[in-house]
Amino acid sequence: MFNQIDLFTDALGLQEPWKVIDVKFDISESRLDIYISRTKGSKVTCPVCEKECSVHDSKERTWRHLNFFQYKAFIHCKVPRCKCDDHGVKQIEVPWTRQGAGFTLLFEAFIMMLVRNMPVKAVADLIGIKSDRIWRIIDHYVAIAYESIEFSDVTTIGLDETSSKRGHNYITLFVDLDKSKVLFATERKDASTIKSFKETFESHNGNVSSIENISCDMSPAFINGANKHFPDANITFDKFHVIKRINEAVDTVRREEAKENELLKNTRYIWLKNPENLTTKQQNQMEPLSKTKLKTLRAYNIKLNLQEFYEIDDIEAAFFHLKKWFFWATHSKLEPMIDAAYFIKRHWDGIIKYTTTKITNGVLEGINSIIQAIKRRARGYGTTKHFISMVYLVCSNLEFNLPIAFA
Repeated sequence: MFNQIDLFTDALGLQEPWKVIDVKFDISESRLDIYISRTKGSKVTCPVCEKECSVHDSKERTWRHLNFFQYKAFIHCKVPRCKCDDHGVKQIEVPWTRQGAGFTLLFEAFIMMLVRNMPVKAVADLIGIKSDRIWRIIDHYVAIAYESIEFSDVTTIGLDETSSKRGHNYITLFVDLDKSKVLFATERKDASTIKSFKETFESHNGNVSSIENISCDMSPAFINGANKHFPDANITFDKFHVIKRINEAVDTVRREEAKENELLKNTRYIWLKNPENLTTKQQNQMEPLSKTKLKTLRAYNIKLNLQEFYEIDDIEAAFFHLKKWFFWATHSKLEPMIDAAYFIKRHWDGIIKYTTTKITNGVLEGINSIIQAIKRRARGYGTTKHFISMVYLVCSNLEFNLPIAFA
């Protein structure tokens, strides 16, 4: 029959030469202390060369462990230092923790499970440690897991920016559009981000020549960076950014016309939606407007006609439709629409490319929604490094291989 020493030795998954030698409960402090020791006469090995060495000395150390029911649990051990002929005095490794950590591996595994679903501050409050110590754990395991991933099968990527803080603080995301996962995240949103991605991509066995398609907005920095660092890839300009540019033009027409026409008061969001997406109230507002000769209505119809381009599969038909649309927009006598049309003309090839690739940053938009949701839930992150770690944790399908026992 097991006594409590044997019970805790087995429960912790300890194997020779390690064993539990004492267990103490302090009910008043709600605390459990577990004391571990090595079997006398057992060999120690150098953590560098793994040669058997003599014991130089020992030092008492303590680690926070998983709670035992309502008790906070701590593990104590006099850990030997070995004296290696080749490498000098070294701290030996123990199976329940990693070098330099103040927690057991199982405790860190528990934290990594919690932070996937809870804000770091909430986890810190729950287990009674400071947030910065949890962030060190997250950064450590995310970095290790990220180093092990491979990009050898990536062929289609999307890139876009997302806000990391309030104001104009952004990170750029690179996403595998086929597998809907973040490949790379970095500060800034200029051409250097693509260079950084290329270097990281290649270090993870990615082949630049294997990238067939890239989806991005019409940012000159993104375009130049993609052409320079991924010269074999086809660039498709994201249709959501194209339509966003046209929506901005429609809204400019509306704002200018609204200065002289009361009919346009409180109608902004009507013109940003497609007819099928209007609420009942908005449909009632639109009905009388659709029978007028408003400049805004003309601009709106130009927008809807452009959207029809994205429903065409035949490249010749798509090219002809876009050409007719360009003529209509440039002869509309609506300066914002004319400017938008020439903007599209300057990015013609990347817009036409959608007809054959059918790729968009829709996956990125979905990932961005997840990221912004966890950011709001956490009420922001202290540093961009922490924010990027959380992006990888939630959106990169990392494999952590965290322990379920000490053995």
